[in-house]
Formats: sequence, C-alpha cells, structure tokens
Amino acid sequence: MPFTIVNSIISWFLKKRKHQMELFLKYPIDVQHELLFNLLSKAELTEIGQKYQFSAIKNYTDFANKVPIQQYESIEPLIESTRKGKQNVFWPTPIRWFAKSSGTTNSKSKFIPVSDEALEDCHFEAGKDMLCLYINNNPDTELFSGKGLRLGGSSAVYEDNETFFGDLSAIIIENMPFWADFSSSPKQEIALMGEWESKMKAIVEETIHEDITSLVGVPSWMLVLLNKVLERTGKENILEVWPNLEVYFHGGVNFNPYREQFKKLIPKKDFKYFEIYNASEGFFALQDQNDSQDLLLMLDYGIFYEFIPMNEFNGENSNAIPLQKVQLNINYAIVITTNGGLWRYLIGDTVKFTSLEPYRIRVTGRTKHFINVFGEELIIENTEEALHIACLKTGAEVSEYTVAPIFMTDEKSGAHEWLIEFKTEPKCLNTFATILDNTLKEINSDYEAKRYLNMTLTEPKINLAKKGLFYKWLKKQGKLGGQHKIPRLSNSRKHLDELLEMEFAVGC
Repeated sequence: MPFTIVNSIISWFLKKRKHQMELFLKYPIDVQHELLFNLLSKAELTEIGQKYQFSAIKNYTDFANKVPIQQYESIEPLIESTRKGKQNVFWPTPIRWFAKSSGTTNSKSKFIPVSDEALEDCHFEAGKDMLCLYINNNPDTELFSGKGLRLGGSSAVYEDNETFFGDLSAIIIENMPFWADFSSSPKQEIALMGEWESKMKAIVEETIHEDITSLVGVPSWMLVLLNKVLERTGKENILEVWPNLEVYFHGGVNFNPYREQFKKLIPKKDFKYFEIYNASEGFFALQDQNDSQDLLLMLDYGIFYEFIPMNEFNGENSNAIPLQKVQLNINYAIVITTNGGLWRYLIGDTVKFTSLEPYRIRVTGRTKHFINVFGEELIIENTEEALHIACLKTGAEVSEYTVAPIFMTDEKSGAHEWLIEFKTEPKCLNTFATILDNTLKEINSDYEAKRYLNMTLTEPKINLAKKGLFYKWLKKQGKLGGQHKIPRLSNSRKHLDELLEMEFAVGC
C-alpha cells in the first residue's frame, strides 16, 4: 500500500482519536469515575462482584471500603480455577488468555488474565495511540514507508485446558490485526519462536533485508540484537543497514543507562526516542511530546487508577488515594482496576507525577526493588541518575548492574555492594565510584545522612563484572528474552551472591 494512502488513513484516525483524548485531558476525574462504575456494573454478577457487593457500591469511598487491595498471591487460587476453565470469576466475558510473567524478584510464574476487552481497548488501542502521537509530533515522518522491527518476549503461546498462555508480547502478536502484522518484522512465525538465541539469529537474518523504519522493544535486549546485526553485516553502525530508521519506541526499563550506547549505534542527530509504559496487566502511559521523559497517563483504556504513597506503603494493608488527590514529585505505588478482571491490584511499580494538568508521570522503580536496610531509601531512579552522571564524567558506559547491601557487624558499618558490567570501562574505577557516591548523596538526603562520617554506611564497594556475566546468569536462570530484566536493587544478597559465584573480575 503506498505511503501516501497509509498516511492519509492514519491522519484521519489521528484526528478522530485526538478528539477522544481531549475528553480525558479536559475532564480526567470525570472520565476515571465513569470508567470505574462501568467496570463495576459490568462485573457485578461475577464471583468477585457478588463477593464484594459491587451492586451496592455508590461512590469511591464504598469501593475502597468494600474491595481490598490485593497482590498476586491473594488471587492466585481464583486465577488457577479460571485457567482450568471456570468462567465468570473476575470478568463476565470469557478469559481465554493469560500473560505469563515471571517478574524480576520471584522465579515463580504469574498468569495474568487478559480479556478480549483488555486486548482490544487497552493494548491494541495503545499501540495505535503510540503511532498517532508520534505522527502528531512529527508530521513529516515516513514511518510507514517501511516496517517496524518488533522484539517481543521469549515464549511462544501454549494451550492448557482450552486456555492459552505466553508472554504478553506473544499474545498480542497472536491476536494482532492483519494491518499491524503486515507492517511489522519479523514475520509471526519467527516472532513467536520460544528458544531465545535461535530466535535472535532468525530475526537478524530476516530483518537485515528489510527497510526498517522503527524499533520496538526493551533497551537491554534491543542492544543485543543491534550488535548482532552489526556482527552479521560487518557494518559500522545501524544506519548503514537501515538508512531510513527514524524512531525507537522503548519501555520496560529506565532508558538513561543505555542512551549513549544507542547514540553510537544510531548516529543520527534527529533520531527519535519515544518511551512507552506497559506491562502484562495493562498499558498505562505514553510519551506524548518529543524529547521528553514524561509519560501521559492514559485514562480511557479501561483502567481505573489508585496510588499509595511509598512512605506509607504496607502492601495489601495500605491506604490508597484516587487520581484527584495525587501530588507532584511524591513516590507512589500503583493500584489498578481493569477490564481484564483485576480489582485493586498492586502491580509492583512505583511512579511520580511530573504534571497534574495533564497527568504525566515518570516510572521510578518497583515496590520490591529498593534498598532500605539502613534507612537510606535508595530507589532505582536514584541509582540510574547517579550512574548516568558518573558515566558522563568518566566516559564510561554501563551495560548491566545490580546492587545489594553489605550488612553491618559489631566491628564494621554497612555498605552497598555493586556489580557492574561495563561496555566501556572508566579509566579509574575509584574515580567512577567517588562520583557515583557523591551524586547519590546529592540526590538522596537519606543516603547522605547514612553516609555521614561513615557511621552507618561506608563508601560503596564496586565489583567489575566480565562481559557477558549477566547474560550468562539470565541464561542459567532460564530467563533469556525481552521480558526478563536484571534485578537492580534488593534488600537481600541472593541475586548478587549468585552472580559473584560465577566468573567475574574484581575492580581496582
């Protein structure tokens, strides 16, 4: 289909969709309130709806009082009964799909129910909005003159008791409309391959002959793919392979540690980076402005949002607040109620609001990914900002890292122990460590207080990992693939000790 025709179709859709977006931009609280009661009304005759008397809920206070906040473990028995064929448990329409997610802190698989409404009104709608917002910001784009390279998860879709499970990306590809599949590469057969290393080779072989104009995937795994493309083709940079490449849609992890590596691989001044925020449980936010790290919270995808201030976080016993009560620059855990049948569900992510008109957010980390052994309240946002500054000042590039505590003893203060795999090592690791430490003091007052005179925390210990160590660790765990991520911060030493047991080199 000629680019001009495709562009005309997309432009028409954009105008229609922009009008719908303006509704939730102008009336965000009204849209969310109406959405909640539509969800409650639709599900009032389900097992969950009758248990918590959805029909008797008249306002948000009723909802918060009657329906408990829940984590996966609390609803797992009901999910398992649904996977065995029982219906009308969470949601009135049949649940046939389950997004398999191992998470990053627990090797146990989770199976997140995915309704037809969640696929159509959330995930597919978000995919279209992603393109529409990009085109709106870049009217001269030639995105549709070529294909988009999609790098999904590592699992195919499997059938069990007439229900299906797999990575969310695999479920989306399996159900993708024909027009989206037509404009994507690799073809579905390769995109759904289960064995990750064979899949990467097949993607390289197919895509190096395509006119790729966009990339979609998790930064850490996209870097692996792009480097394999260069190895296969013998080219110096990716633009020599795909000269019309113009945008990378990324999500899943903080992009800052990877930004400089992508700039070297794709040396194009006007190349665009657009961030998305999605998960197995839903699609939540999109970058709606060029050159921004803020994400527009999408309020009409069938998801009702609540938030828990992290300084008051107590798991399922926390008190949540609705959207209209959030404040700027407070770290919140997200609670969602969805058209996939999740009710007041803690997804485990944390965000802060950077704007209230409209509601824009930044992802700050995970409720389980922080270090607070000594009262330092270190979160992923802190470590990745500090790494970014240390890299800029020393010319280093970080591929992967993880951090864990060194616990206090009667004789010694505690500390943080880092294991860092560099793509480009700093000339002096001690200088890098000092900048990292000082930056953490500047951006985190709790960390600074605990570092005072080395009384609680001494200077961080940094181990230099051999190249490929984290990849080998993920492979050993059976977690190769776009969905799996390195656990960055932990209050325990489990992951770090496992990595240290494998081959590594200790820095100076």
